[in-house]
Amino acid sequence: MSDSPAPANAGAAVIIVAAGRGRRAGGELPKQWRDLGGRKVLARTLDAFAGLGPICLVLHPDEIGRYPEIEAAADLVVPGGAERALSVRAGLEALADRPPARVLIHDAARPLVPRGVIEAVIAALDHNLAAAPGLAVTDALWRVADGAVVDAPSREGLARAQTPQGFDFAAILAAHRAHDGPPAADDVAVARAAGLAVAVVAGHENNVKITGPEDFSRAERILGCDMDVRTGNGFDVHAFEPGESLWLCGVEIAHDRGLKGHSDADVGMHALTDAIYGAMAHGDIGQHFPPSDPQWKGARSEVFLSHAADLARVEGFAITHCDVTLICERPKIGPHAEKMRAELARIMQIEPGRVSVKATTSERLGFPGREEGIAAIATATLVKA
Repeated sequence: MSDSPAPANAGAAVIIVAAGRGRRAGGELPKQWRDLGGRKVLARTLDAFAGLGPICLVLHPDEIGRYPEIEAAADLVVPGGAERALSVRAGLEALADRPPARVLIHDAARPLVPRGVIEAVIAALDHNLAAAPGLAVTDALWRVADGAVVDAPSREGLARAQTPQGFDFAAILAAHRAHDGPPAADDVAVARAAGLAVAVVAGHENNVKITGPEDFSRAERILGCDMDVRTGNGFDVHAFEPGESLWLCGVEIAHDRGLKGHSDADVGMHALTDAIYGAMAHGDIGQHFPPSDPQWKGARSEVFLSHAADLARVEGFAITHCDVTLICERPKIGPHAEKMRAELARIMQIEPGRVSVKATTSERLGFPGREEGIAAIATATLVKA
């Protein structure tokens, strides 16, 4: 058995334990082979460890070769045993011919482990023979018998165990070879039975272990699979008319002509407003603010955009990004773009970093090229979590 931690930056092999049957999660397939957000659980787990070192995948003997495209992400595939400890032992023995300095052992049923947790375990092995992530227990604890609380043990010093659990390879291999007690809950239990001290690093709430059907729903929420993401497009055109200034994206710009329209003819804001309405399938400006209605004669387009943004919030959407492109030869938009972004963000009550305003010409082609007017296109993305 090794008597000192592996040196800093030593390589780390990874054992992914996926030999269980996982029937508590429901469905016809073991949980590691079920879909999670359009991909197999095991495929997501393997991705979490890509590039860290050689991966040894431990599968049920009957399932080796079932999904070769998933197995291809591993460097080694070995058959597991009847219980978890035997599967881990099989993985360790498979690596023993060319032993790494360190090894991470991870349950396939934790497909969303953050990279930061993995890296924290590896870093802890610079100074420890064993390390594992854990989360402090924050809820009160009860001991229950016959449907009633019989005791309330202290939660002081308690933590919820997670994987990957990391070890000096020689130390954990020796511990598994020597283990002859009752089935171990995890590899930390095997290590402690062998007298190894195990350092604890911070785990993460997203590192959920899929056990029951409800855990798939929770994992999908973490992935954002239940988000309602909408994209809308808007397009508008206004012709020039005599004037001394015009409004574009909420900013008044001095110009030798104005823009003709029932309202202030802010072509950029009109396109963006329609994009937001479109994302929600709520028609366009004309349906909400008919040009036949005299009350909107000369109205500031801020009224329209504010209404669309408010409607989005009422329906539970967040405006996560919008992009406006103004198509014209003149006036020059660049000097005003930042002020336009700020003004649109203020009206929509979102961060300026979520708003883009830019311009292009039509290379002197068409009505914008002949300087007969200005066109605008806009795209808005709305998300309901």
